[in-house]
Amino acid sequence: MSVKDLTTYEVLKDEDLKGIKAKGKLLKHKKSGARVLLVENDDNNKVFSIAFRTPPSDSTGVPHIMEHSVLCGSKNFPAKDPFVELVKGSLNTFLNAMTYPDKTVYPVASCNDKDFQNLMHVYMDAVLYPNIYNHDKTFRQEGWSYKLDEKDGELSYNGVVYNEMKGAFSSPEGVLDRVVLNTLFPDNCYANESGGDPEVIPQLTYEQFLDFHRTYYHPSNSYIYLYGDMDMEEKLRWLDEEYLCHYDKKDVNSEIHLQKPFDEVQEKTFEYSIASDESTEENTFLSYNKVIGTTLDRELYQAFEILDYALLSAPGAPLKKALTDAGIGKDIMGSYDNGVYQPIFSVVAKNAEESQKDEFVKVIEDVLRDQVKNGINQKALLAGINYNEFRYREADFGNYPKGLMYGLQVMDSWLYDENQPFIHIEALETFEFLKNKVGTGYYEELIQKYLLDNTHGAIVVVRPEQGRTARLDAQLQDKLQKYKESLSEAEVEKLVADTKALEEYQSEPEAIENLEKIPVLRREDISREIAPFFNEEMKLADVPVVYHEIETNGIGYVNVMFDLSGVSAEELADVGILQSVLGIIDTENYEYSELFNEINVNTGGIGTSLELYNNVTRVKEKEFKATFEIKGKALYSQLEKTFAMMAEILTASKLDDTKRIREILAMLKSRLLMKFQSSGHTTAALRALSYASPSAKFKDMTSGIDFYKRVAYIEEHFDEEKEALSQRLYALTKKIFRPDNMMISYTAAREGLEGMEPRIAELAGKLNHENVTETPCIIHCEKKNEGFKTASKVQYVARTGNFIDRGVEYTGALQILKVILSYDYLWQNIRVKGGAYGCMSSFNRIGEGYFVSYRDPNLKRTIDVYEGVVDYLENFTVSDRDMTKYIIGTISNIDQPMTPATKGERSMNLYMNKVSAEMIKKERAQILDASQEDIRALAKVAKAVLAADQLCVIGGEEKIEEDKELFGDVTSF
Repeated sequence: MSVKDLTTYEVLKDEDLKGIKAKGKLLKHKKSGARVLLVENDDNNKVFSIAFRTPPSDSTGVPHIMEHSVLCGSKNFPAKDPFVELVKGSLNTFLNAMTYPDKTVYPVASCNDKDFQNLMHVYMDAVLYPNIYNHDKTFRQEGWSYKLDEKDGELSYNGVVYNEMKGAFSSPEGVLDRVVLNTLFPDNCYANESGGDPEVIPQLTYEQFLDFHRTYYHPSNSYIYLYGDMDMEEKLRWLDEEYLCHYDKKDVNSEIHLQKPFDEVQEKTFEYSIASDESTEENTFLSYNKVIGTTLDRELYQAFEILDYALLSAPGAPLKKALTDAGIGKDIMGSYDNGVYQPIFSVVAKNAEESQKDEFVKVIEDVLRDQVKNGINQKALLAGINYNEFRYREADFGNYPKGLMYGLQVMDSWLYDENQPFIHIEALETFEFLKNKVGTGYYEELIQKYLLDNTHGAIVVVRPEQGRTARLDAQLQDKLQKYKESLSEAEVEKLVADTKALEEYQSEPEAIENLEKIPVLRREDISREIAPFFNEEMKLADVPVVYHEIETNGIGYVNVMFDLSGVSAEELADVGILQSVLGIIDTENYEYSELFNEINVNTGGIGTSLELYNNVTRVKEKEFKATFEIKGKALYSQLEKTFAMMAEILTASKLDDTKRIREILAMLKSRLLMKFQSSGHTTAALRALSYASPSAKFKDMTSGIDFYKRVAYIEEHFDEEKEALSQRLYALTKKIFRPDNMMISYTAAREGLEGMEPRIAELAGKLNHENVTETPCIIHCEKKNEGFKTASKVQYVARTGNFIDRGVEYTGALQILKVILSYDYLWQNIRVKGGAYGCMSSFNRIGEGYFVSYRDPNLKRTIDVYEGVVDYLENFTVSDRDMTKYIIGTISNIDQPMTPATKGERSMNLYMNKVSAEMIKKERAQILDASQEDIRALAKVAKAVLAADQLCVIGGEEKIEEDKELFGDVTSF
């Protein structure tokens, strides 16, 4: 990579980034002062991002509202929502924007060169030349505005960010995180809520909003990042000529100031809302928080990740165990947040009592003093280091491009010192340093200095208040009513006119010439080839193995699968409990904390899960296979240890340790409830599908609402249930974990097959060989149409049904329908006009379809929007260009780059679901050749889904009570 010809940039640093196999260059654009970072390697999943340092001076949420608003049209791309147009018509592998407490980041990624350039162009234009100055409608739509439909109507607030943050503030965990940050940093920007406090958001004026952009969205305050395999010189030249050369350097006062340490630890108590029928007992959050140096300390940044593992996060870690043993809280969590200038180490006891606060602090500090005096478990430290180093070397971030994750990590140092971008992505030396420090007293000294002797900390209590949401809503309504009464008739009429004008603006069809300015690829640019399958059937030690030959950089991915078809429906909740217990309970040879450390010292981790595979060749029969799976990954040389630890977990777990089972059930109950509140859309969709789908009912009974109810019952009646539960769990291990009930999925290069047969034979030999009685799993479904009341201010509204049940076939065009609805009809009506944060739809090969909203202020209105899908589709008419765009957006979702592990998982999923290459080819052709007529024909799919009339809503108790006639059953969790 040569930039010597580019006189417009100054090269400040040139580094060989061995840890991530890349070359790094730090530059500065001479004229504008823009900071530029290049990370060049052979990864074709290219990443670009531009970030700005955006310290909030209040809690109006202006950084967050700005992040939404700049993506709603710009000088060269004046359409109302170029972001959505790109989602619909780009081959991106990532496209989003994020607001943090001190920065706003706009990243994009794509494997297609032309597409990547298009994305860069739209994003640079969006941040530097947004249309926010032309009118206030974007601000009112994305931020907040008064809503008054008629002059005698009720005045309310609306806005996407306003509603999103109402949802975020409904979660007690969200409240806790915010209060901790604000309490620890009262004198710098972290004292304010960058996302926006719903009570404060309406104080933001349009002019303040524009001033924020004028101040911070300047190249002198920017951090531009380019990663991957591309012509860097060409990109730099383009950035200079198209954008940066038009700006002169400017002094932007955006420095993040250090908080002066406290003389003594602070204490703060805050309330969160629970439903009026929810108990306040054992519902308080206690948290212990300390500030740990700065993120510019390379070793400290990583060392506390290791200490978090060794002291708190690992099962059986001393802090977690001591607090659990003392009966303080039922779920001990914590975190080490190193994404802010001064990182925070936190210990949290959930489901505690406020009266336990002093004991909570005493137990923590007693444990820490003991760790300093007697030394930290060295195996725990080594396990923590190995776990983190394995993840670093593997660089598998699931669906997220690794270049994106590196780019975000770069900001942990670059934002605070513009000459230090590489210190955390070049981490091999740091891991070496940390390994060498085990046993030297280094970690014990860190505990003494940063946790015990450090007065820069806070004890934060977040306690429940019944009916808080209703009280605050009533106060707000009263405030708005008084405001309305203070207005003249002309001012009231103006509010009605403004409301109508915004709705008209939102409903106006986009000007064709504006849409055509957003670049779109052609259908011909897309390959008709499908991603290959890697499935080779074989038998090793008489066990069926599906081998996926893929280059994995020396790592073997093993998945041992046990068929659950011999388990009865009555036993399914116990299967869910068994899956939750195994791996975090004592075994015959290890205490559970030692077991976890042993695994992480030697492998990349072992975990269990329950999986479902629907037979797509027998959809009318609703045939599916459920499996209990134990997965492990390790270097080839450590696979023998991986199999040995799997056998230990499956065959030697002490399932009569009722004390530990009780702790796990309490934690499980807490985590499930947390999931229902944060991912209510998926929970509601699954529950509604379970009214008619045996496979969805299976999932609900093992991980959804049905499972939660069973876990809650057992936990509340534990003393009378415990012995029978242990006996049932032991009986299940004998029934499930048998060699004749097992198959294996294995992903590795060919050399990784060496030695597999004896390892499999050894595992099979340890499993149960006795005969067992199997009971066929017969699942009965029943339509309930439920409303689940919570203390939330927002709803998750799910409507589901099966179209194959009503005689409509699956076609690849349904994948396009997902894109059309999620980013056009539903987006426009539920998000843009309705103010919800999100909306989704889905249609799969077994006929299941759903519509769902996310953090939605509405309920009945949203259901009416779903009902309108049929009419929308029957009259669907778009240009060829738009049709092409939808198709490209669909292929973008399908053609996401895959890691070696995900290639193996995809291959196995297709194998288990009996999806052939011919089916995938046919589906791809149906997508690429789809016409408007094909989309119009899908109206019958939507009609069939809606005809099933399956509804589930998780949301605010007032809203659900208001519309209770919609439900067959209204209840709380």
